[in-house]
Amino acid sequence: MIERNPGCDLDLEWLKKVCVNLSAVNEQAKHLIGSKPLKDEYYIAWLLKAITLIDLTTLAGDDTNSNVTRLCLKASRPIPEDLLEYLGFSYDQKCPIRTAAVCVYPSKVNDASTALKKMGLHGKINVASVATGFPSGQFPLHTRLDEIKYAVGEGATEIDIVIDRSLVLTGQWELLYKELKAMREACGEAHMKAILATGELTNLNNVYKASLIAMMAGSDFIKTSTGKESINATLPFGIVMSRAIIDYYQRTGYKVGLKPAGGIRTSTDAINWLVMVKELLGKEWLSPELFRFGASGLLGDIEHSLYKEVTGKTPVPYEFTMG
Repeated sequence: MIERNPGCDLDLEWLKKVCVNLSAVNEQAKHLIGSKPLKDEYYIAWLLKAITLIDLTTLAGDDTNSNVTRLCLKASRPIPEDLLEYLGFSYDQKCPIRTAAVCVYPSKVNDASTALKKMGLHGKINVASVATGFPSGQFPLHTRLDEIKYAVGEGATEIDIVIDRSLVLTGQWELLYKELKAMREACGEAHMKAILATGELTNLNNVYKASLIAMMAGSDFIKTSTGKESINATLPFGIVMSRAIIDYYQRTGYKVGLKPAGGIRTSTDAINWLVMVKELLGKEWLSPELFRFGASGLLGDIEHSLYKEVTGKTPVPYEFTMG
């Protein structure tokens, strides 16, 4: 079991030394995308791995108990049983194929938790909840902390908090650190994923600095986006955040997870991120404890890709649906 990141004292001198080379980051991203494509059983293995790293998400204004329950069912059996058996797996194995978590709004946490309990999967599939004025983060601190406590009280085991981006843009690092420390305390035993909303941070220097502040404050994961920004998860953001994770680990000895979210819709997208993680962070990060995809549509494309790989045919749209 990976030891939780307790955070550390705020180190503003570290931030003053940050200087990200944009050209080098973009070049590295091109290199990763241009990697030799995977084939046959290797391709299938990476896609199955990707499924186990998904936080299957619904964050819609019309979410109901019914569609949250369907989300949980899909998380427990993410691909058709006959397709899974053809690949040499089954849902009754000790290490079955299922998503890492379901992610919902705080008001739907109890619905998700209840559904997973009925399926005997409570504690095996995590219940994640967005909080702290998602997606803007522009709410009074006390209401954001109350939202965390409410979600934890309803049964959330992971909290995806969102930072106040204005604090990054105006360089108010001490206040950002203080707020995140308070959020970490409000989470209690629930793991905290800090959403940086990288597409709104102006430049990669800010992405690196915000990553450091989040980890110093005790975040268990740093996450790219809410999925609501105009620019969401991109490999350059992932490279910079991974570099920050490595540097923090080398200085403190604590491993922090990475979660790209928003805009990751295809099997190719997923594999590009997995390759990046393996190359920059190492194999240990290719586990649900240290890497997640925040996605709603990715699983459907992975199902299509697996079906095509097995049958040689392109599936019709209605063959793979939620529930």
